[in-house]
Amino acid sequence: MDLNKIRNFSIIAHIDHGKSTLADRMLEITNTIEKRKMRDQVLDKMELEQERGITIKMQPVRMDFKVDGKDYVLNLIDTPGHIDFSYEVSRALKAVEGSILLVDSTQGVQAQTFTTLSMAQKSGLKIIPVLSKIDSPLARVDEVKTEVAVLLGVPEESILSVSGRTGEGVKELLEKIVKEIPAPKEMIDANGGFRALVFDFEYSNHKGVIVYVRVIDGEISKNNYLKFMGANEKFISLEVGTFSPDPVQKEKISAGEIGYIVTGIKKPGVASVGDTVTFEKKELPALPGYMNPSPVVWASLYPESQDEFEELKASLGKLKLSDSSLTYEEESSGALGRGFRCGFLGMLHLEIVTERIRREFNLSLVVTTPSITYKVKYKNGKEEMIYSPHNFPNDGETTEVMEPWVAVKIIAPMDYIGPIMQLLFEHEGEAKDIENFGDRSSILVEMPLRELMRNFFDNLKSISSGYASISYEIADARPADVVRLDILIADEPVIAFSRVVSRRRVTEEAEKAVEKLHKILPRQMFETKIQGKALGRILSSATVKAFRKDVLMKGSKMVGGGDISRKKKLLEKQKRGKAKMAKTGKVNIPQDVFLKMMKGGNDN
Repeated sequence: MDLNKIRNFSIIAHIDHGKSTLADRMLEITNTIEKRKMRDQVLDKMELEQERGITIKMQPVRMDFKVDGKDYVLNLIDTPGHIDFSYEVSRALKAVEGSILLVDSTQGVQAQTFTTLSMAQKSGLKIIPVLSKIDSPLARVDEVKTEVAVLLGVPEESILSVSGRTGEGVKELLEKIVKEIPAPKEMIDANGGFRALVFDFEYSNHKGVIVYVRVIDGEISKNNYLKFMGANEKFISLEVGTFSPDPVQKEKISAGEIGYIVTGIKKPGVASVGDTVTFEKKELPALPGYMNPSPVVWASLYPESQDEFEELKASLGKLKLSDSSLTYEEESSGALGRGFRCGFLGMLHLEIVTERIRREFNLSLVVTTPSITYKVKYKNGKEEMIYSPHNFPNDGETTEVMEPWVAVKIIAPMDYIGPIMQLLFEHEGEAKDIENFGDRSSILVEMPLRELMRNFFDNLKSISSGYASISYEIADARPADVVRLDILIADEPVIAFSRVVSRRRVTEEAEKAVEKLHKILPRQMFETKIQGKALGRILSSATVKAFRKDVLMKGSKMVGGGDISRKKKLLEKQKRGKAKMAKTGKVNIPQDVFLKMMKGGNDN
């Protein structure tokens, strides 16, 4: 195919800035999808994406469009906007030559806009700035145009305005894509060779691994002998094609195109994002790939029934085939049995993965309180990485503890700067720089990652009436003054409730955790003690009363005639029975208690 007739681009934006709706109108205007088959968020195929109105998984699509009587192929990669999925965005940007920077005209430039824009600029992409939602009565088109013009250093008249809902301005945007985004170029003289960069993949029970590729050099067809250069795995292309947006089989795909290759490989761990696909017998040099994403949040997943352990293992393996940023390893807990320690890119990523396991594999899970990674140095000189809070050493056993920090950008109206500064103090944040633009301020902050996870997002939204936006990236590791907080139920520590907290707040956190558990833990046949323990002592305590029914109550088989001494004997016998039960009885903690503690207790 003629490279000059191809345009590869992505749409980058803050979450909920109208990216998927704009993609819908593009598909409609280019007649890629018939109107009768059109629905909202057509590129968001996952049930969770449609429910939440967010993009989780990138989705490529090919559109045919005519400009000045010439036919062009536009390859769009729709990308997620949420900060947890910025890794997906970085992969998409490697496969394109240009990007639409979409900014909501009702909200203006947001913190995540800076992050995605920076990624696109570092990749050397042509940026086309566009304002969305101009049909909204809340649109501030002129003000936001000024913001974007200052951000990019471009004249205001070069910024397009569109409405994804009505389609206004979308045709003009497609024409601008053709005219301004450069055509792809072959990197080398392939001379009969072939190279493609893997930017995503999925798994099919029938076809095995299907890799999504951007063809860099040469061309490929069905039944070619290929290999993954990184994995050194050979395979035959069983099918090749493009996306419209459903897979469409083609005779061949060539340089500049975005498409898929069916590999037939059914074992995990072979395909990886960033690998190079080339001919088995005519290898071309490997392409620069991607950095592997590092998990920033860890949590343990256990099946509610240990009979479902193998099913959970299989489900994580299948999810890993389509989500390369998920990491997991097997672990065991006395109270919860066998499970998996899993690494995630953020709290939303954790939520999405656990929800997919419940829906797609019909498994009930117990999820421990999320935590981060600590590097500890013991007094004997030994160093260790701690992934689970219950493995964190006792107070006094270490000489140094290091924890990850984050560089945070907050954008908010100036009126909220005072309350935000107070919030930063409460979360150990250090404001490094404040810039004003228009009626809003941009604040650069450094803070511990554990404090970012301690409901910082929710608190920020609350004190700013929802107007503040935030983006962050992992910075360096710094010394931490933290301790392990254990929650004991009937004198037994429950590892799912253990967490690592700031030393200065440990008593407050112990009291909050015990109080919350006291409210949600069901009563037992015996009196149950709940305690918060840290620094080698009990910091807070509460008791869940036993069921009150006794041998003398109405309805008991033991009640009846007899003198007072007989009744006293029965009560004494019951008292001894309850005391024995309290010593040997096991407290039953239902799954919903674990879930409720996790929901409100992301404090480490």
